[in-house]
Amino acid sequence: MTSAGFEVITMGRANVDIFPLATGVGLAEVSTFGKYLGGTPANVAVAAARLGRRSALISGTGADPFGVFVRRALTGYGVDDRYVSAVPGAQTPVSFCEMFPPDRFPLYLYRAPNAPDLQLRAEDLDFAAIKAAGVFWATLCGLSAEPSRTATLAALAARDHAHPTVLDLDYRPPFWTSVTEARRWCEQAIPLASVVVGNIDECEVATGCREPAQIAAKLLSAGPRLAIVKLGADGALGADQDGQLRIPSVPVQVVNGLGAGDAFGGALCHGLLAGWDLARTLRFASAAGAIVAAQIACSDAMPTVAEVQAVLADTAEWEIAEEGADA
Repeated sequence: MTSAGFEVITMGRANVDIFPLATGVGLAEVSTFGKYLGGTPANVAVAAARLGRRSALISGTGADPFGVFVRRALTGYGVDDRYVSAVPGAQTPVSFCEMFPPDRFPLYLYRAPNAPDLQLRAEDLDFAAIKAAGVFWATLCGLSAEPSRTATLAALAARDHAHPTVLDLDYRPPFWTSVTEARRWCEQAIPLASVVVGNIDECEVATGCREPAQIAAKLLSAGPRLAIVKLGADGALGADQDGQLRIPSVPVQVVNGLGAGDAFGGALCHGLLAGWDLARTLRFASAAGAIVAAQIACSDAMPTVAEVQAVLADTAEWEIAEEGADA
């Protein structure tokens, strides 16, 4: 595959998810776990690949057995791992979660002292591939430390506002000294993106407000062409130059909500590449997220196009609330 052949390139965290095989039980009591590929950029790349898109991940792992697992898992899902490097002296990050459906999923991230994905350097990036990708996807986490911060901003800038260039407001409090610091770097990165996506809490970090329509308007005013606010059980709101629309969520019995947003992200990439309108894209992404929310694993659960279409076919016609840009 040539560097120009990628439809989706994501950049940032790749880790091993060690998730309990039971819900409603704290980690202190759990005795059986499953091992899965994790990390938002890795999951989004997998989600896109499962939908038939040629995807690659830019990341780092430790030079350890878990690093071997990460690379094998990526390639097993159809994600190109040529930009995933083993960082000497680093350990592959591991995450644990607790699952208390429907809406409490504490996540414990083990990344100290030097997470390899935060060691990415601008001089090591394949800027030709980044520029040529149909979609480039970066996250706020990549801005939390150097040299990854400089590398992430350089990658976003290299796109020169090509659409779609996505900034995922993937805010993780342990990565930051303060919300103020995170917002500072949001303000640097958002104008470089053509698409910004995040949940209410993440969008509050970026904008200082929690009302979805106001969030979307504020994000668009900073330069992006498309703003998407994920609302969990309340659906999603999307906004572009034509206005705002809101879709409800797909009904689902939630098991683990942690991977739903990443499935949404991969499906968003798919819809953007297909040239769908915003309503169709959001419906498809919402259905993909619902499929993953109903399962324990994240990457393992990413659906195919046929699986998403089956959910949409079984779902009653949704009402889409049109909202003015100033609503």
